[in-house]
Amino acid sequence: MRWMLILLPFSATPGLADYNLNGKMIDCYCTDRSGARIEIGETICMQVDGRMFMAQCQMSLNVPMWREVASGCLSSERQGSPAHPLQSAALLR
Repeated sequence: MRWMLILLPFSATPGLADYNLNGKMIDCYCTDRSGARIEIGETICMQVDGRMFMAQCQMSLNVPMWREVASGCLSSERQGSPAHPLQSAALLR
């Protein structure tokens, strides 16, 4: 019973791991090349040493880090041009 009373104060420390000594919550996030804040769980396209890949901001051992989730990057750019531009039916008559 005496050992339980001695160890009891130390059992709460893992629950307080996300707070600093002033009681403020420690905000974890990643940064991109320009220093912009990227939240945990967000995925962006990264270019490192001439290689492009999709990376997700994740936590590893209480440290925010980038983890590669796919090779290559997704793009919204349209490849090529349409064969025939859209025209109004009234202009064709």
